[in-house]
Amino acid sequence: MSSASALDTDGKPVAEDDTAADGAFAADEIPLHRPRVSFTQFDIFENRTQLCIVGYNDGESLYQILRIDRTQDDVSRIASEGPQHHTREEISKAVQQMQGTGGWRSVVTGVCGLVGFVRFTKGLYLSVITRQRPVALLGGHYIYHVEDTRLLSITYRPERTDREERFINTFKSVDLTKNFYYSHTYDVTRTLQQNMRGRSLYYQSMVVWNYQLLVNAAQGLGIGAQWTVALVHGYIDQSRLSVLGRDVFITLIARRSRIFAGVRFLKRGVNDAGYVANDVETEQIVATMEVTGFDNGAYTAYVQHRGSIPLFWSQETAGIAPKPPIEINVRDPYFVEAGRHFSGLFARYGAPIIVLSLIKTKERARRESVLGEEFSEGLRYLNQFLPSGQKIRYLAWDMSRAKKNRQEDVLAILEVIAEEAIALTGFFHSCPELYANHLRRGSKHHDVRRTEPMRQSGVVRSNCID
Repeated sequence: MSSASALDTDGKPVAEDDTAADGAFAADEIPLHRPRVSFTQFDIFENRTQLCIVGYNDGESLYQILRIDRTQDDVSRIASEGPQHHTREEISKAVQQMQGTGGWRSVVTGVCGLVGFVRFTKGLYLSVITRQRPVALLGGHYIYHVEDTRLLSITYRPERTDREERFINTFKSVDLTKNFYYSHTYDVTRTLQQNMRGRSLYYQSMVVWNYQLLVNAAQGLGIGAQWTVALVHGYIDQSRLSVLGRDVFITLIARRSRIFAGVRFLKRGVNDAGYVANDVETEQIVATMEVTGFDNGAYTAYVQHRGSIPLFWSQETAGIAPKPPIEINVRDPYFVEAGRHFSGLFARYGAPIIVLSLIKTKERARRESVLGEEFSEGLRYLNQFLPSGQKIRYLAWDMSRAKKNRQEDVLAILEVIAEEAIALTGFFHSCPELYANHLRRGSKHHDVRRTEPMRQSGVVRSNCID
């Protein structure tokens, strides 16, 4: 199917961005295709030789059957998709025929989404979402929180060795009901500005938590993207506020990177490829929701980034010290990995990059300040090689010290920083004519001739001691 024939969820033609990502994929990364149509519910049946998955959309106007051969240990060619356009009556007859032949049984019905496939030592397993909860509605697209999951064995009566059981229990120890989100029709891996600019063919795989499980489905089994969902680990919520008698909806989306991820203290700093620990992209979306779709609605969005300081540093956690000492493990005079990190930020967000460092600058026993000085030196070095309009802006503000000083209003200072940052980066606005009308009424000092959609270019990158 050509890009011109792709349809959105309303059946209308959509423009497609054929780039794999905003910036380049990592050399060893496999692009994850987005589906053109999505199945939202699944019924799963089995017998000794096959696992049969029936997928269908919300309106139950589109059905498809996926059959997985359970007799082969080779997982490369065991899945086959039937004709895509089944009617409800055809599916009912197919299910009746299966049940009439004997040996078939229903495994689970009303599955909300397929997380993907995983193999440990012996068999192949399928992780499915069995319960969901809507947390946000954007442009008529629902975003869900995972409420319950189940792990199904593809192999019929698999051999369960102690080692296999240990791997299964380790996989199940990751609680997918804690801060995992997805949408069947809205790309939660990308920002609103990216989504409204044009439909991308690919997910932003850096924030797809189940990346490997989806690669196993697409590359290992040849299963189409319409069967699976991309999970984002982070936080998504939506609130309705009344502003001057008018309802305004505020949506907050936080996306954690799956690369160089880890728990507090155990993952710090940067890796060889320039990815940092605790990398989180946060997006605030404001909308009036007066219409259902994106076409005529008024939406604004602002994106921020936080991440660990991009140096090789760590903290020793073997002791019981409440503030473990900070150690800079490697001092690179050329700051190569930090340069890779900021190159990635420029590719993702554009310029300018505004670094807001909130770590302590004055301490009795030097800990954070040593790290801050090295970071500042690194930015000075990197800025030598950047054009004047793209130099990294650095603001070091000891927020902890400011909070202890009663003469300083921390919130007022943050407001000033925010205003200056937004003036430099701009923000996304889907209806510039509405914004221009507002400026005409409120100020004579703004450019009110804007007709193109407003875009955010650049980002504020904040850090503390994670």
